[in-house]
Amino acid sequence: MKQIEGGVTAAKGFKAAVTAAGIKYQGRTDMAMVTCDVPCECAGTFTSNVVKAACVQWDMKLTYSGKPMQAVVVNSGIANACTGKEGFDACEATAKAVEETMGIPFESVAVASTGVIGMQLPVEKLVNGVKAMSAELSDTMEAGTAASKAIMTTDTINKEIAVSFEVGGKTVTLGGMSKGSGMIHPNMCTMLGFLTTDLAIEKKLLQEALSEVILDTFNMITVDGDTSTNDTLLIMADGLAQNDKITEKNADYDTFREALFFVCRYLARRMAGDGEGATKLFEAQVVNAKSKADARTLARAIVGSNLSKAAIYGCDANFGRFLCAMGYSGAQFDQNDVELFFVSKAGKLQVFDKGTPLAFDEEKAVEIMKEEEVTVFVDMHEGIEEATAFGCDLTYDYVKINADYRS
Repeated sequence: MKQIEGGVTAAKGFKAAVTAAGIKYQGRTDMAMVTCDVPCECAGTFTSNVVKAACVQWDMKLTYSGKPMQAVVVNSGIANACTGKEGFDACEATAKAVEETMGIPFESVAVASTGVIGMQLPVEKLVNGVKAMSAELSDTMEAGTAASKAIMTTDTINKEIAVSFEVGGKTVTLGGMSKGSGMIHPNMCTMLGFLTTDLAIEKKLLQEALSEVILDTFNMITVDGDTSTNDTLLIMADGLAQNDKITEKNADYDTFREALFFVCRYLARRMAGDGEGATKLFEAQVVNAKSKADARTLARAIVGSNLSKAAIYGCDANFGRFLCAMGYSGAQFDQNDVELFFVSKAGKLQVFDKGTPLAFDEEKAVEIMKEEEVTVFVDMHEGIEEATAFGCDLTYDYVKINADYRS
């Protein structure tokens, strides 16, 4: 497997386009469309929030119906959540606009929205946006990058990636893009994500691979403890790489799953590091835990603690905050087994050793914590399982951004 340039248009058969529809933002692109030349196998995972946006419910019905997916239309600015029947009508109108302009059955069109909850979408602008994008679809790398920027809300950077790998002597490509900066908390994390591949794979196995991979990628992000109403991760596989179709969990399946994990982990880390107001990617790596569940729980508790996040922002090696978060996480462990370190490009520093605080160089600690990526490394010494969670520091700007979000 190797990382290549590109995103959602990197795989054979996929095109993208964007437009400035004026949904909420002015003077910037705010709609994106990704299409495929042929119908695709599809899979998806969605928000665990009981309050699900109309677009989430639309996409869940499509994904679980067994029908193919051939296009997805995304708007930023308005979330189409808590919008009643009018919200569902907007989804249908958008999908039918794709059918009218491109001949793709509306039942094969996914829709996604991100932005302010409780506002109605301007349907006429959505329909006009689809018509404009239909005439501009392109398979170029630039088109994919433009799509990754059009779906942004409070994100400060676009997030895209592509990789290639070999399956049965055929070169397969997997690309993706995502957005997410605030309202990010596991199961699923607050986000929109769209993956495209020219792999030939059975729908059931595509869903299983995606559902497995998110457990240690997107579901390990937390920025602010809020789980969105709109979280959607979709993958489309068109089979144009012409590999022998994967119909069982064999070596080819494992190769694909490894590539999928790499792509999802890359996008997850990019999202965590771009948390609202963030200045640093804050990771917690827990090793040698009694169980996988404990490792995940402990890692998420560390990066989810506001006190921990504030310490990372202030470059304060106050290890008690991280141990405290572990202690209330729900995982059972003996603090006298725990070792805790701070790690970054600037070095590795142990501050706690099996129940005992260590004297450490405060200046070295500050040097380590000033880096753009900082890891709290915890060795539990109780088993063999491990997990890594992704978060960010907590800054003054987080409050400013969310205090002014609707204005």
